[in-house]
Amino acid sequence: MGLSHLLHPYSPASRHAVPLQNGNGNGNARPTPSQSYPADHPRLLIRNVHLPFDSDDPTLADPLYNVYCVGSRVDCVELATANGHSQGSRHSTPPHHPEYQPKDRQGVHAELDAQGRGILLPALCHAHIHLDKCFLLDQCDELVTGHFSEALRVTAKAKSTFPHNLDDLYDRGRKLITQSVECGVTMMRAHVEVDETVHFACVDTGLHLQKLFADICHIQIAVFAQDPLFASAQDDRPGLNYVLLQSAVHRPGVEAVGSAPYVEPTIAHAKRNIDYVLDLGLEAGLHIDFHLDYNLESGAEPLIWYVLDRIRDRIRHGRWRPGTHVAIGHATRLTLFTADEWARLRVALVDERLPVTLVGLPSSDLYMMGRHLDSAPRSTLNVPRLAEEQGLRVAMAVNNVENAFTPQGPVDPLGLCPLGVAVFQAGTKKDCRALLESVTLNARLAIGGVHKGTPCPSLTPARGMLADFVLLHENDTLHGAALNPSFSRTTIRHGQVVARRVAQTWILPQKTPSPDPMFLPASA
Repeated sequence: MGLSHLLHPYSPASRHAVPLQNGNGNGNARPTPSQSYPADHPRLLIRNVHLPFDSDDPTLADPLYNVYCVGSRVDCVELATANGHSQGSRHSTPPHHPEYQPKDRQGVHAELDAQGRGILLPALCHAHIHLDKCFLLDQCDELVTGHFSEALRVTAKAKSTFPHNLDDLYDRGRKLITQSVECGVTMMRAHVEVDETVHFACVDTGLHLQKLFADICHIQIAVFAQDPLFASAQDDRPGLNYVLLQSAVHRPGVEAVGSAPYVEPTIAHAKRNIDYVLDLGLEAGLHIDFHLDYNLESGAEPLIWYVLDRIRDRIRHGRWRPGTHVAIGHATRLTLFTADEWARLRVALVDERLPVTLVGLPSSDLYMMGRHLDSAPRSTLNVPRLAEEQGLRVAMAVNNVENAFTPQGPVDPLGLCPLGVAVFQAGTKKDCRALLESVTLNARLAIGGVHKGTPCPSLTPARGMLADFVLLHENDTLHGAALNPSFSRTTIRHGQVVARRVAQTWILPQKTPSPDPMFLPASA
C-alpha cells in the first residue's frame, strides 16, 4: 500500500471524528489527518484501540479509536468505525496481539492494528533509577541485617570493582535499559555515581549507553554523589567527591546533577551539600535531583523546607534558570507531616508553583524504612491521597533493581501501580488514575520532560502531544491497567514502534472428558 493509504485510510463518508479537546472529551470535532507534513515524515496509524479518557463516561471509554502520528507528534484521533465498539471477549485464550505492518522498506510509514483489544497509555518514564547499581546483588556480600548501613557497605565494596570491570558495568546498564523499553519506558533519569572510588567510570558508561539507545529511549544522565561531599564533621570545605562532581556536570550529554544530603556528617553539612548542588546545576544548566529526607524520625528536621527556601532565594535574585526542575526522591519523612505541614507544602508547590516534584520510591522505601519500629508503617508517599487532598502531582519510580538497597521487584514502573493499590488501600477508578499518572505524566514532569508551550499533559492522546505510548495488549480499561497490568506490550517512541513484548505460554492439551454418570440424563 502506498503513502496515500496512510493519509486517507478511510473515505470521508466512513470517517467519524471524535469530539476531543485537550484530551478530555469536550469541544469541537478533531480535524482529519493533516496533509501538510513532508512526505518523508514518519507516520504511524494506531488502529482499533481503547483510550483512557478523563471521563468515566462509557460512551467515550468503550468505543475503539484510531490515533494518527506524524513525525514525533499526534496528528489526530478519531472513532475507528461507525459503531466503534470492540468485538469478541476480552478474556480470549490465547490472547490476540496487535498486528504491526510496515508500509515501506525502511519502516518509516506503518500501521499498528490493536484488533479491538488493548488500551493506549502515555509511555512509561523512570523518574529515578540507578543505572550503575542495577543487577548487583550477586556481586555483593550476603545480606545479614538488610539495614541501610549494611546496604551502603556491601555496595561500596562492589563499587570498588567498577573501574576494573567496565564490560560488566556496561552489560548491566544495557540490560536495564532494554528491559525498561520492553516494559514501555521511553524516557528515564539514570543516576550514575561520581566519587573517589569510581571516578568517571559510571558516567562514561552511562553516556555511551545514552548514545547507543538514542533512537529508542531518552536516557537523561544524572551525575550523582551518593557519598558525602564533606569527608568529616570537622571539614569546612568539600573534598575530592565535590571536585569530581564539578567536573562531571560539564560532560556533554549530562542533563542533571544530584546528591544525597542525608549521608553528610551533620545537618549543617547536609544544607551546604544542597547549596553546592543547586549552584552546580544552575551554573551548568542542568536539572537537579535530591535524595532527601530518607528517614522516619519525627525529631529530624525536614530538609524539604530548606530546599524550597533556597530555590525561592535564587528566583528572587534572578539566579534561577527558566525550565530547571528539581526532583525530591524518597521524602519518607514527609509521611509524618501534620495537616498544617501538608498545607504549607501545597502552598509552595501548587500556589507558588515552585519547580519541584516529589518522587516516591515505594519498593525501596517499604523495604528499608521503619525497621526500628515495632510495626512497619506505610513509609512511602501516598500518591492517590496527596493528589486528592492536596492537589499534588507526585511521581513514583523504581529506583533500584536487584541490589542491596532494593533486592526485590522488577524494572517495570507499571508494576508499582498494583503495589500502590495494596499499600495505599486505593483501588477505586480515581485512585488508579492517580497511580497511572504517577508513572507516566508526573514522572516526566519530575525530570523536566514536560516543556512549556506543549499541550497540557493528559492520559488521553490529543493533537500536538508527543507520540510516546505503551499499548497494553490485554487491558481494555484504565482501571484494569493499574490493577493487573498486561505483560504483553508494544512501545512507541516519537511515532515509531521500538519494542514489543509478548508472553509465550503453553499448557498440556486438554483431553475430551469421559461422560460422568452423575450428569447423564435420566433414562426414560
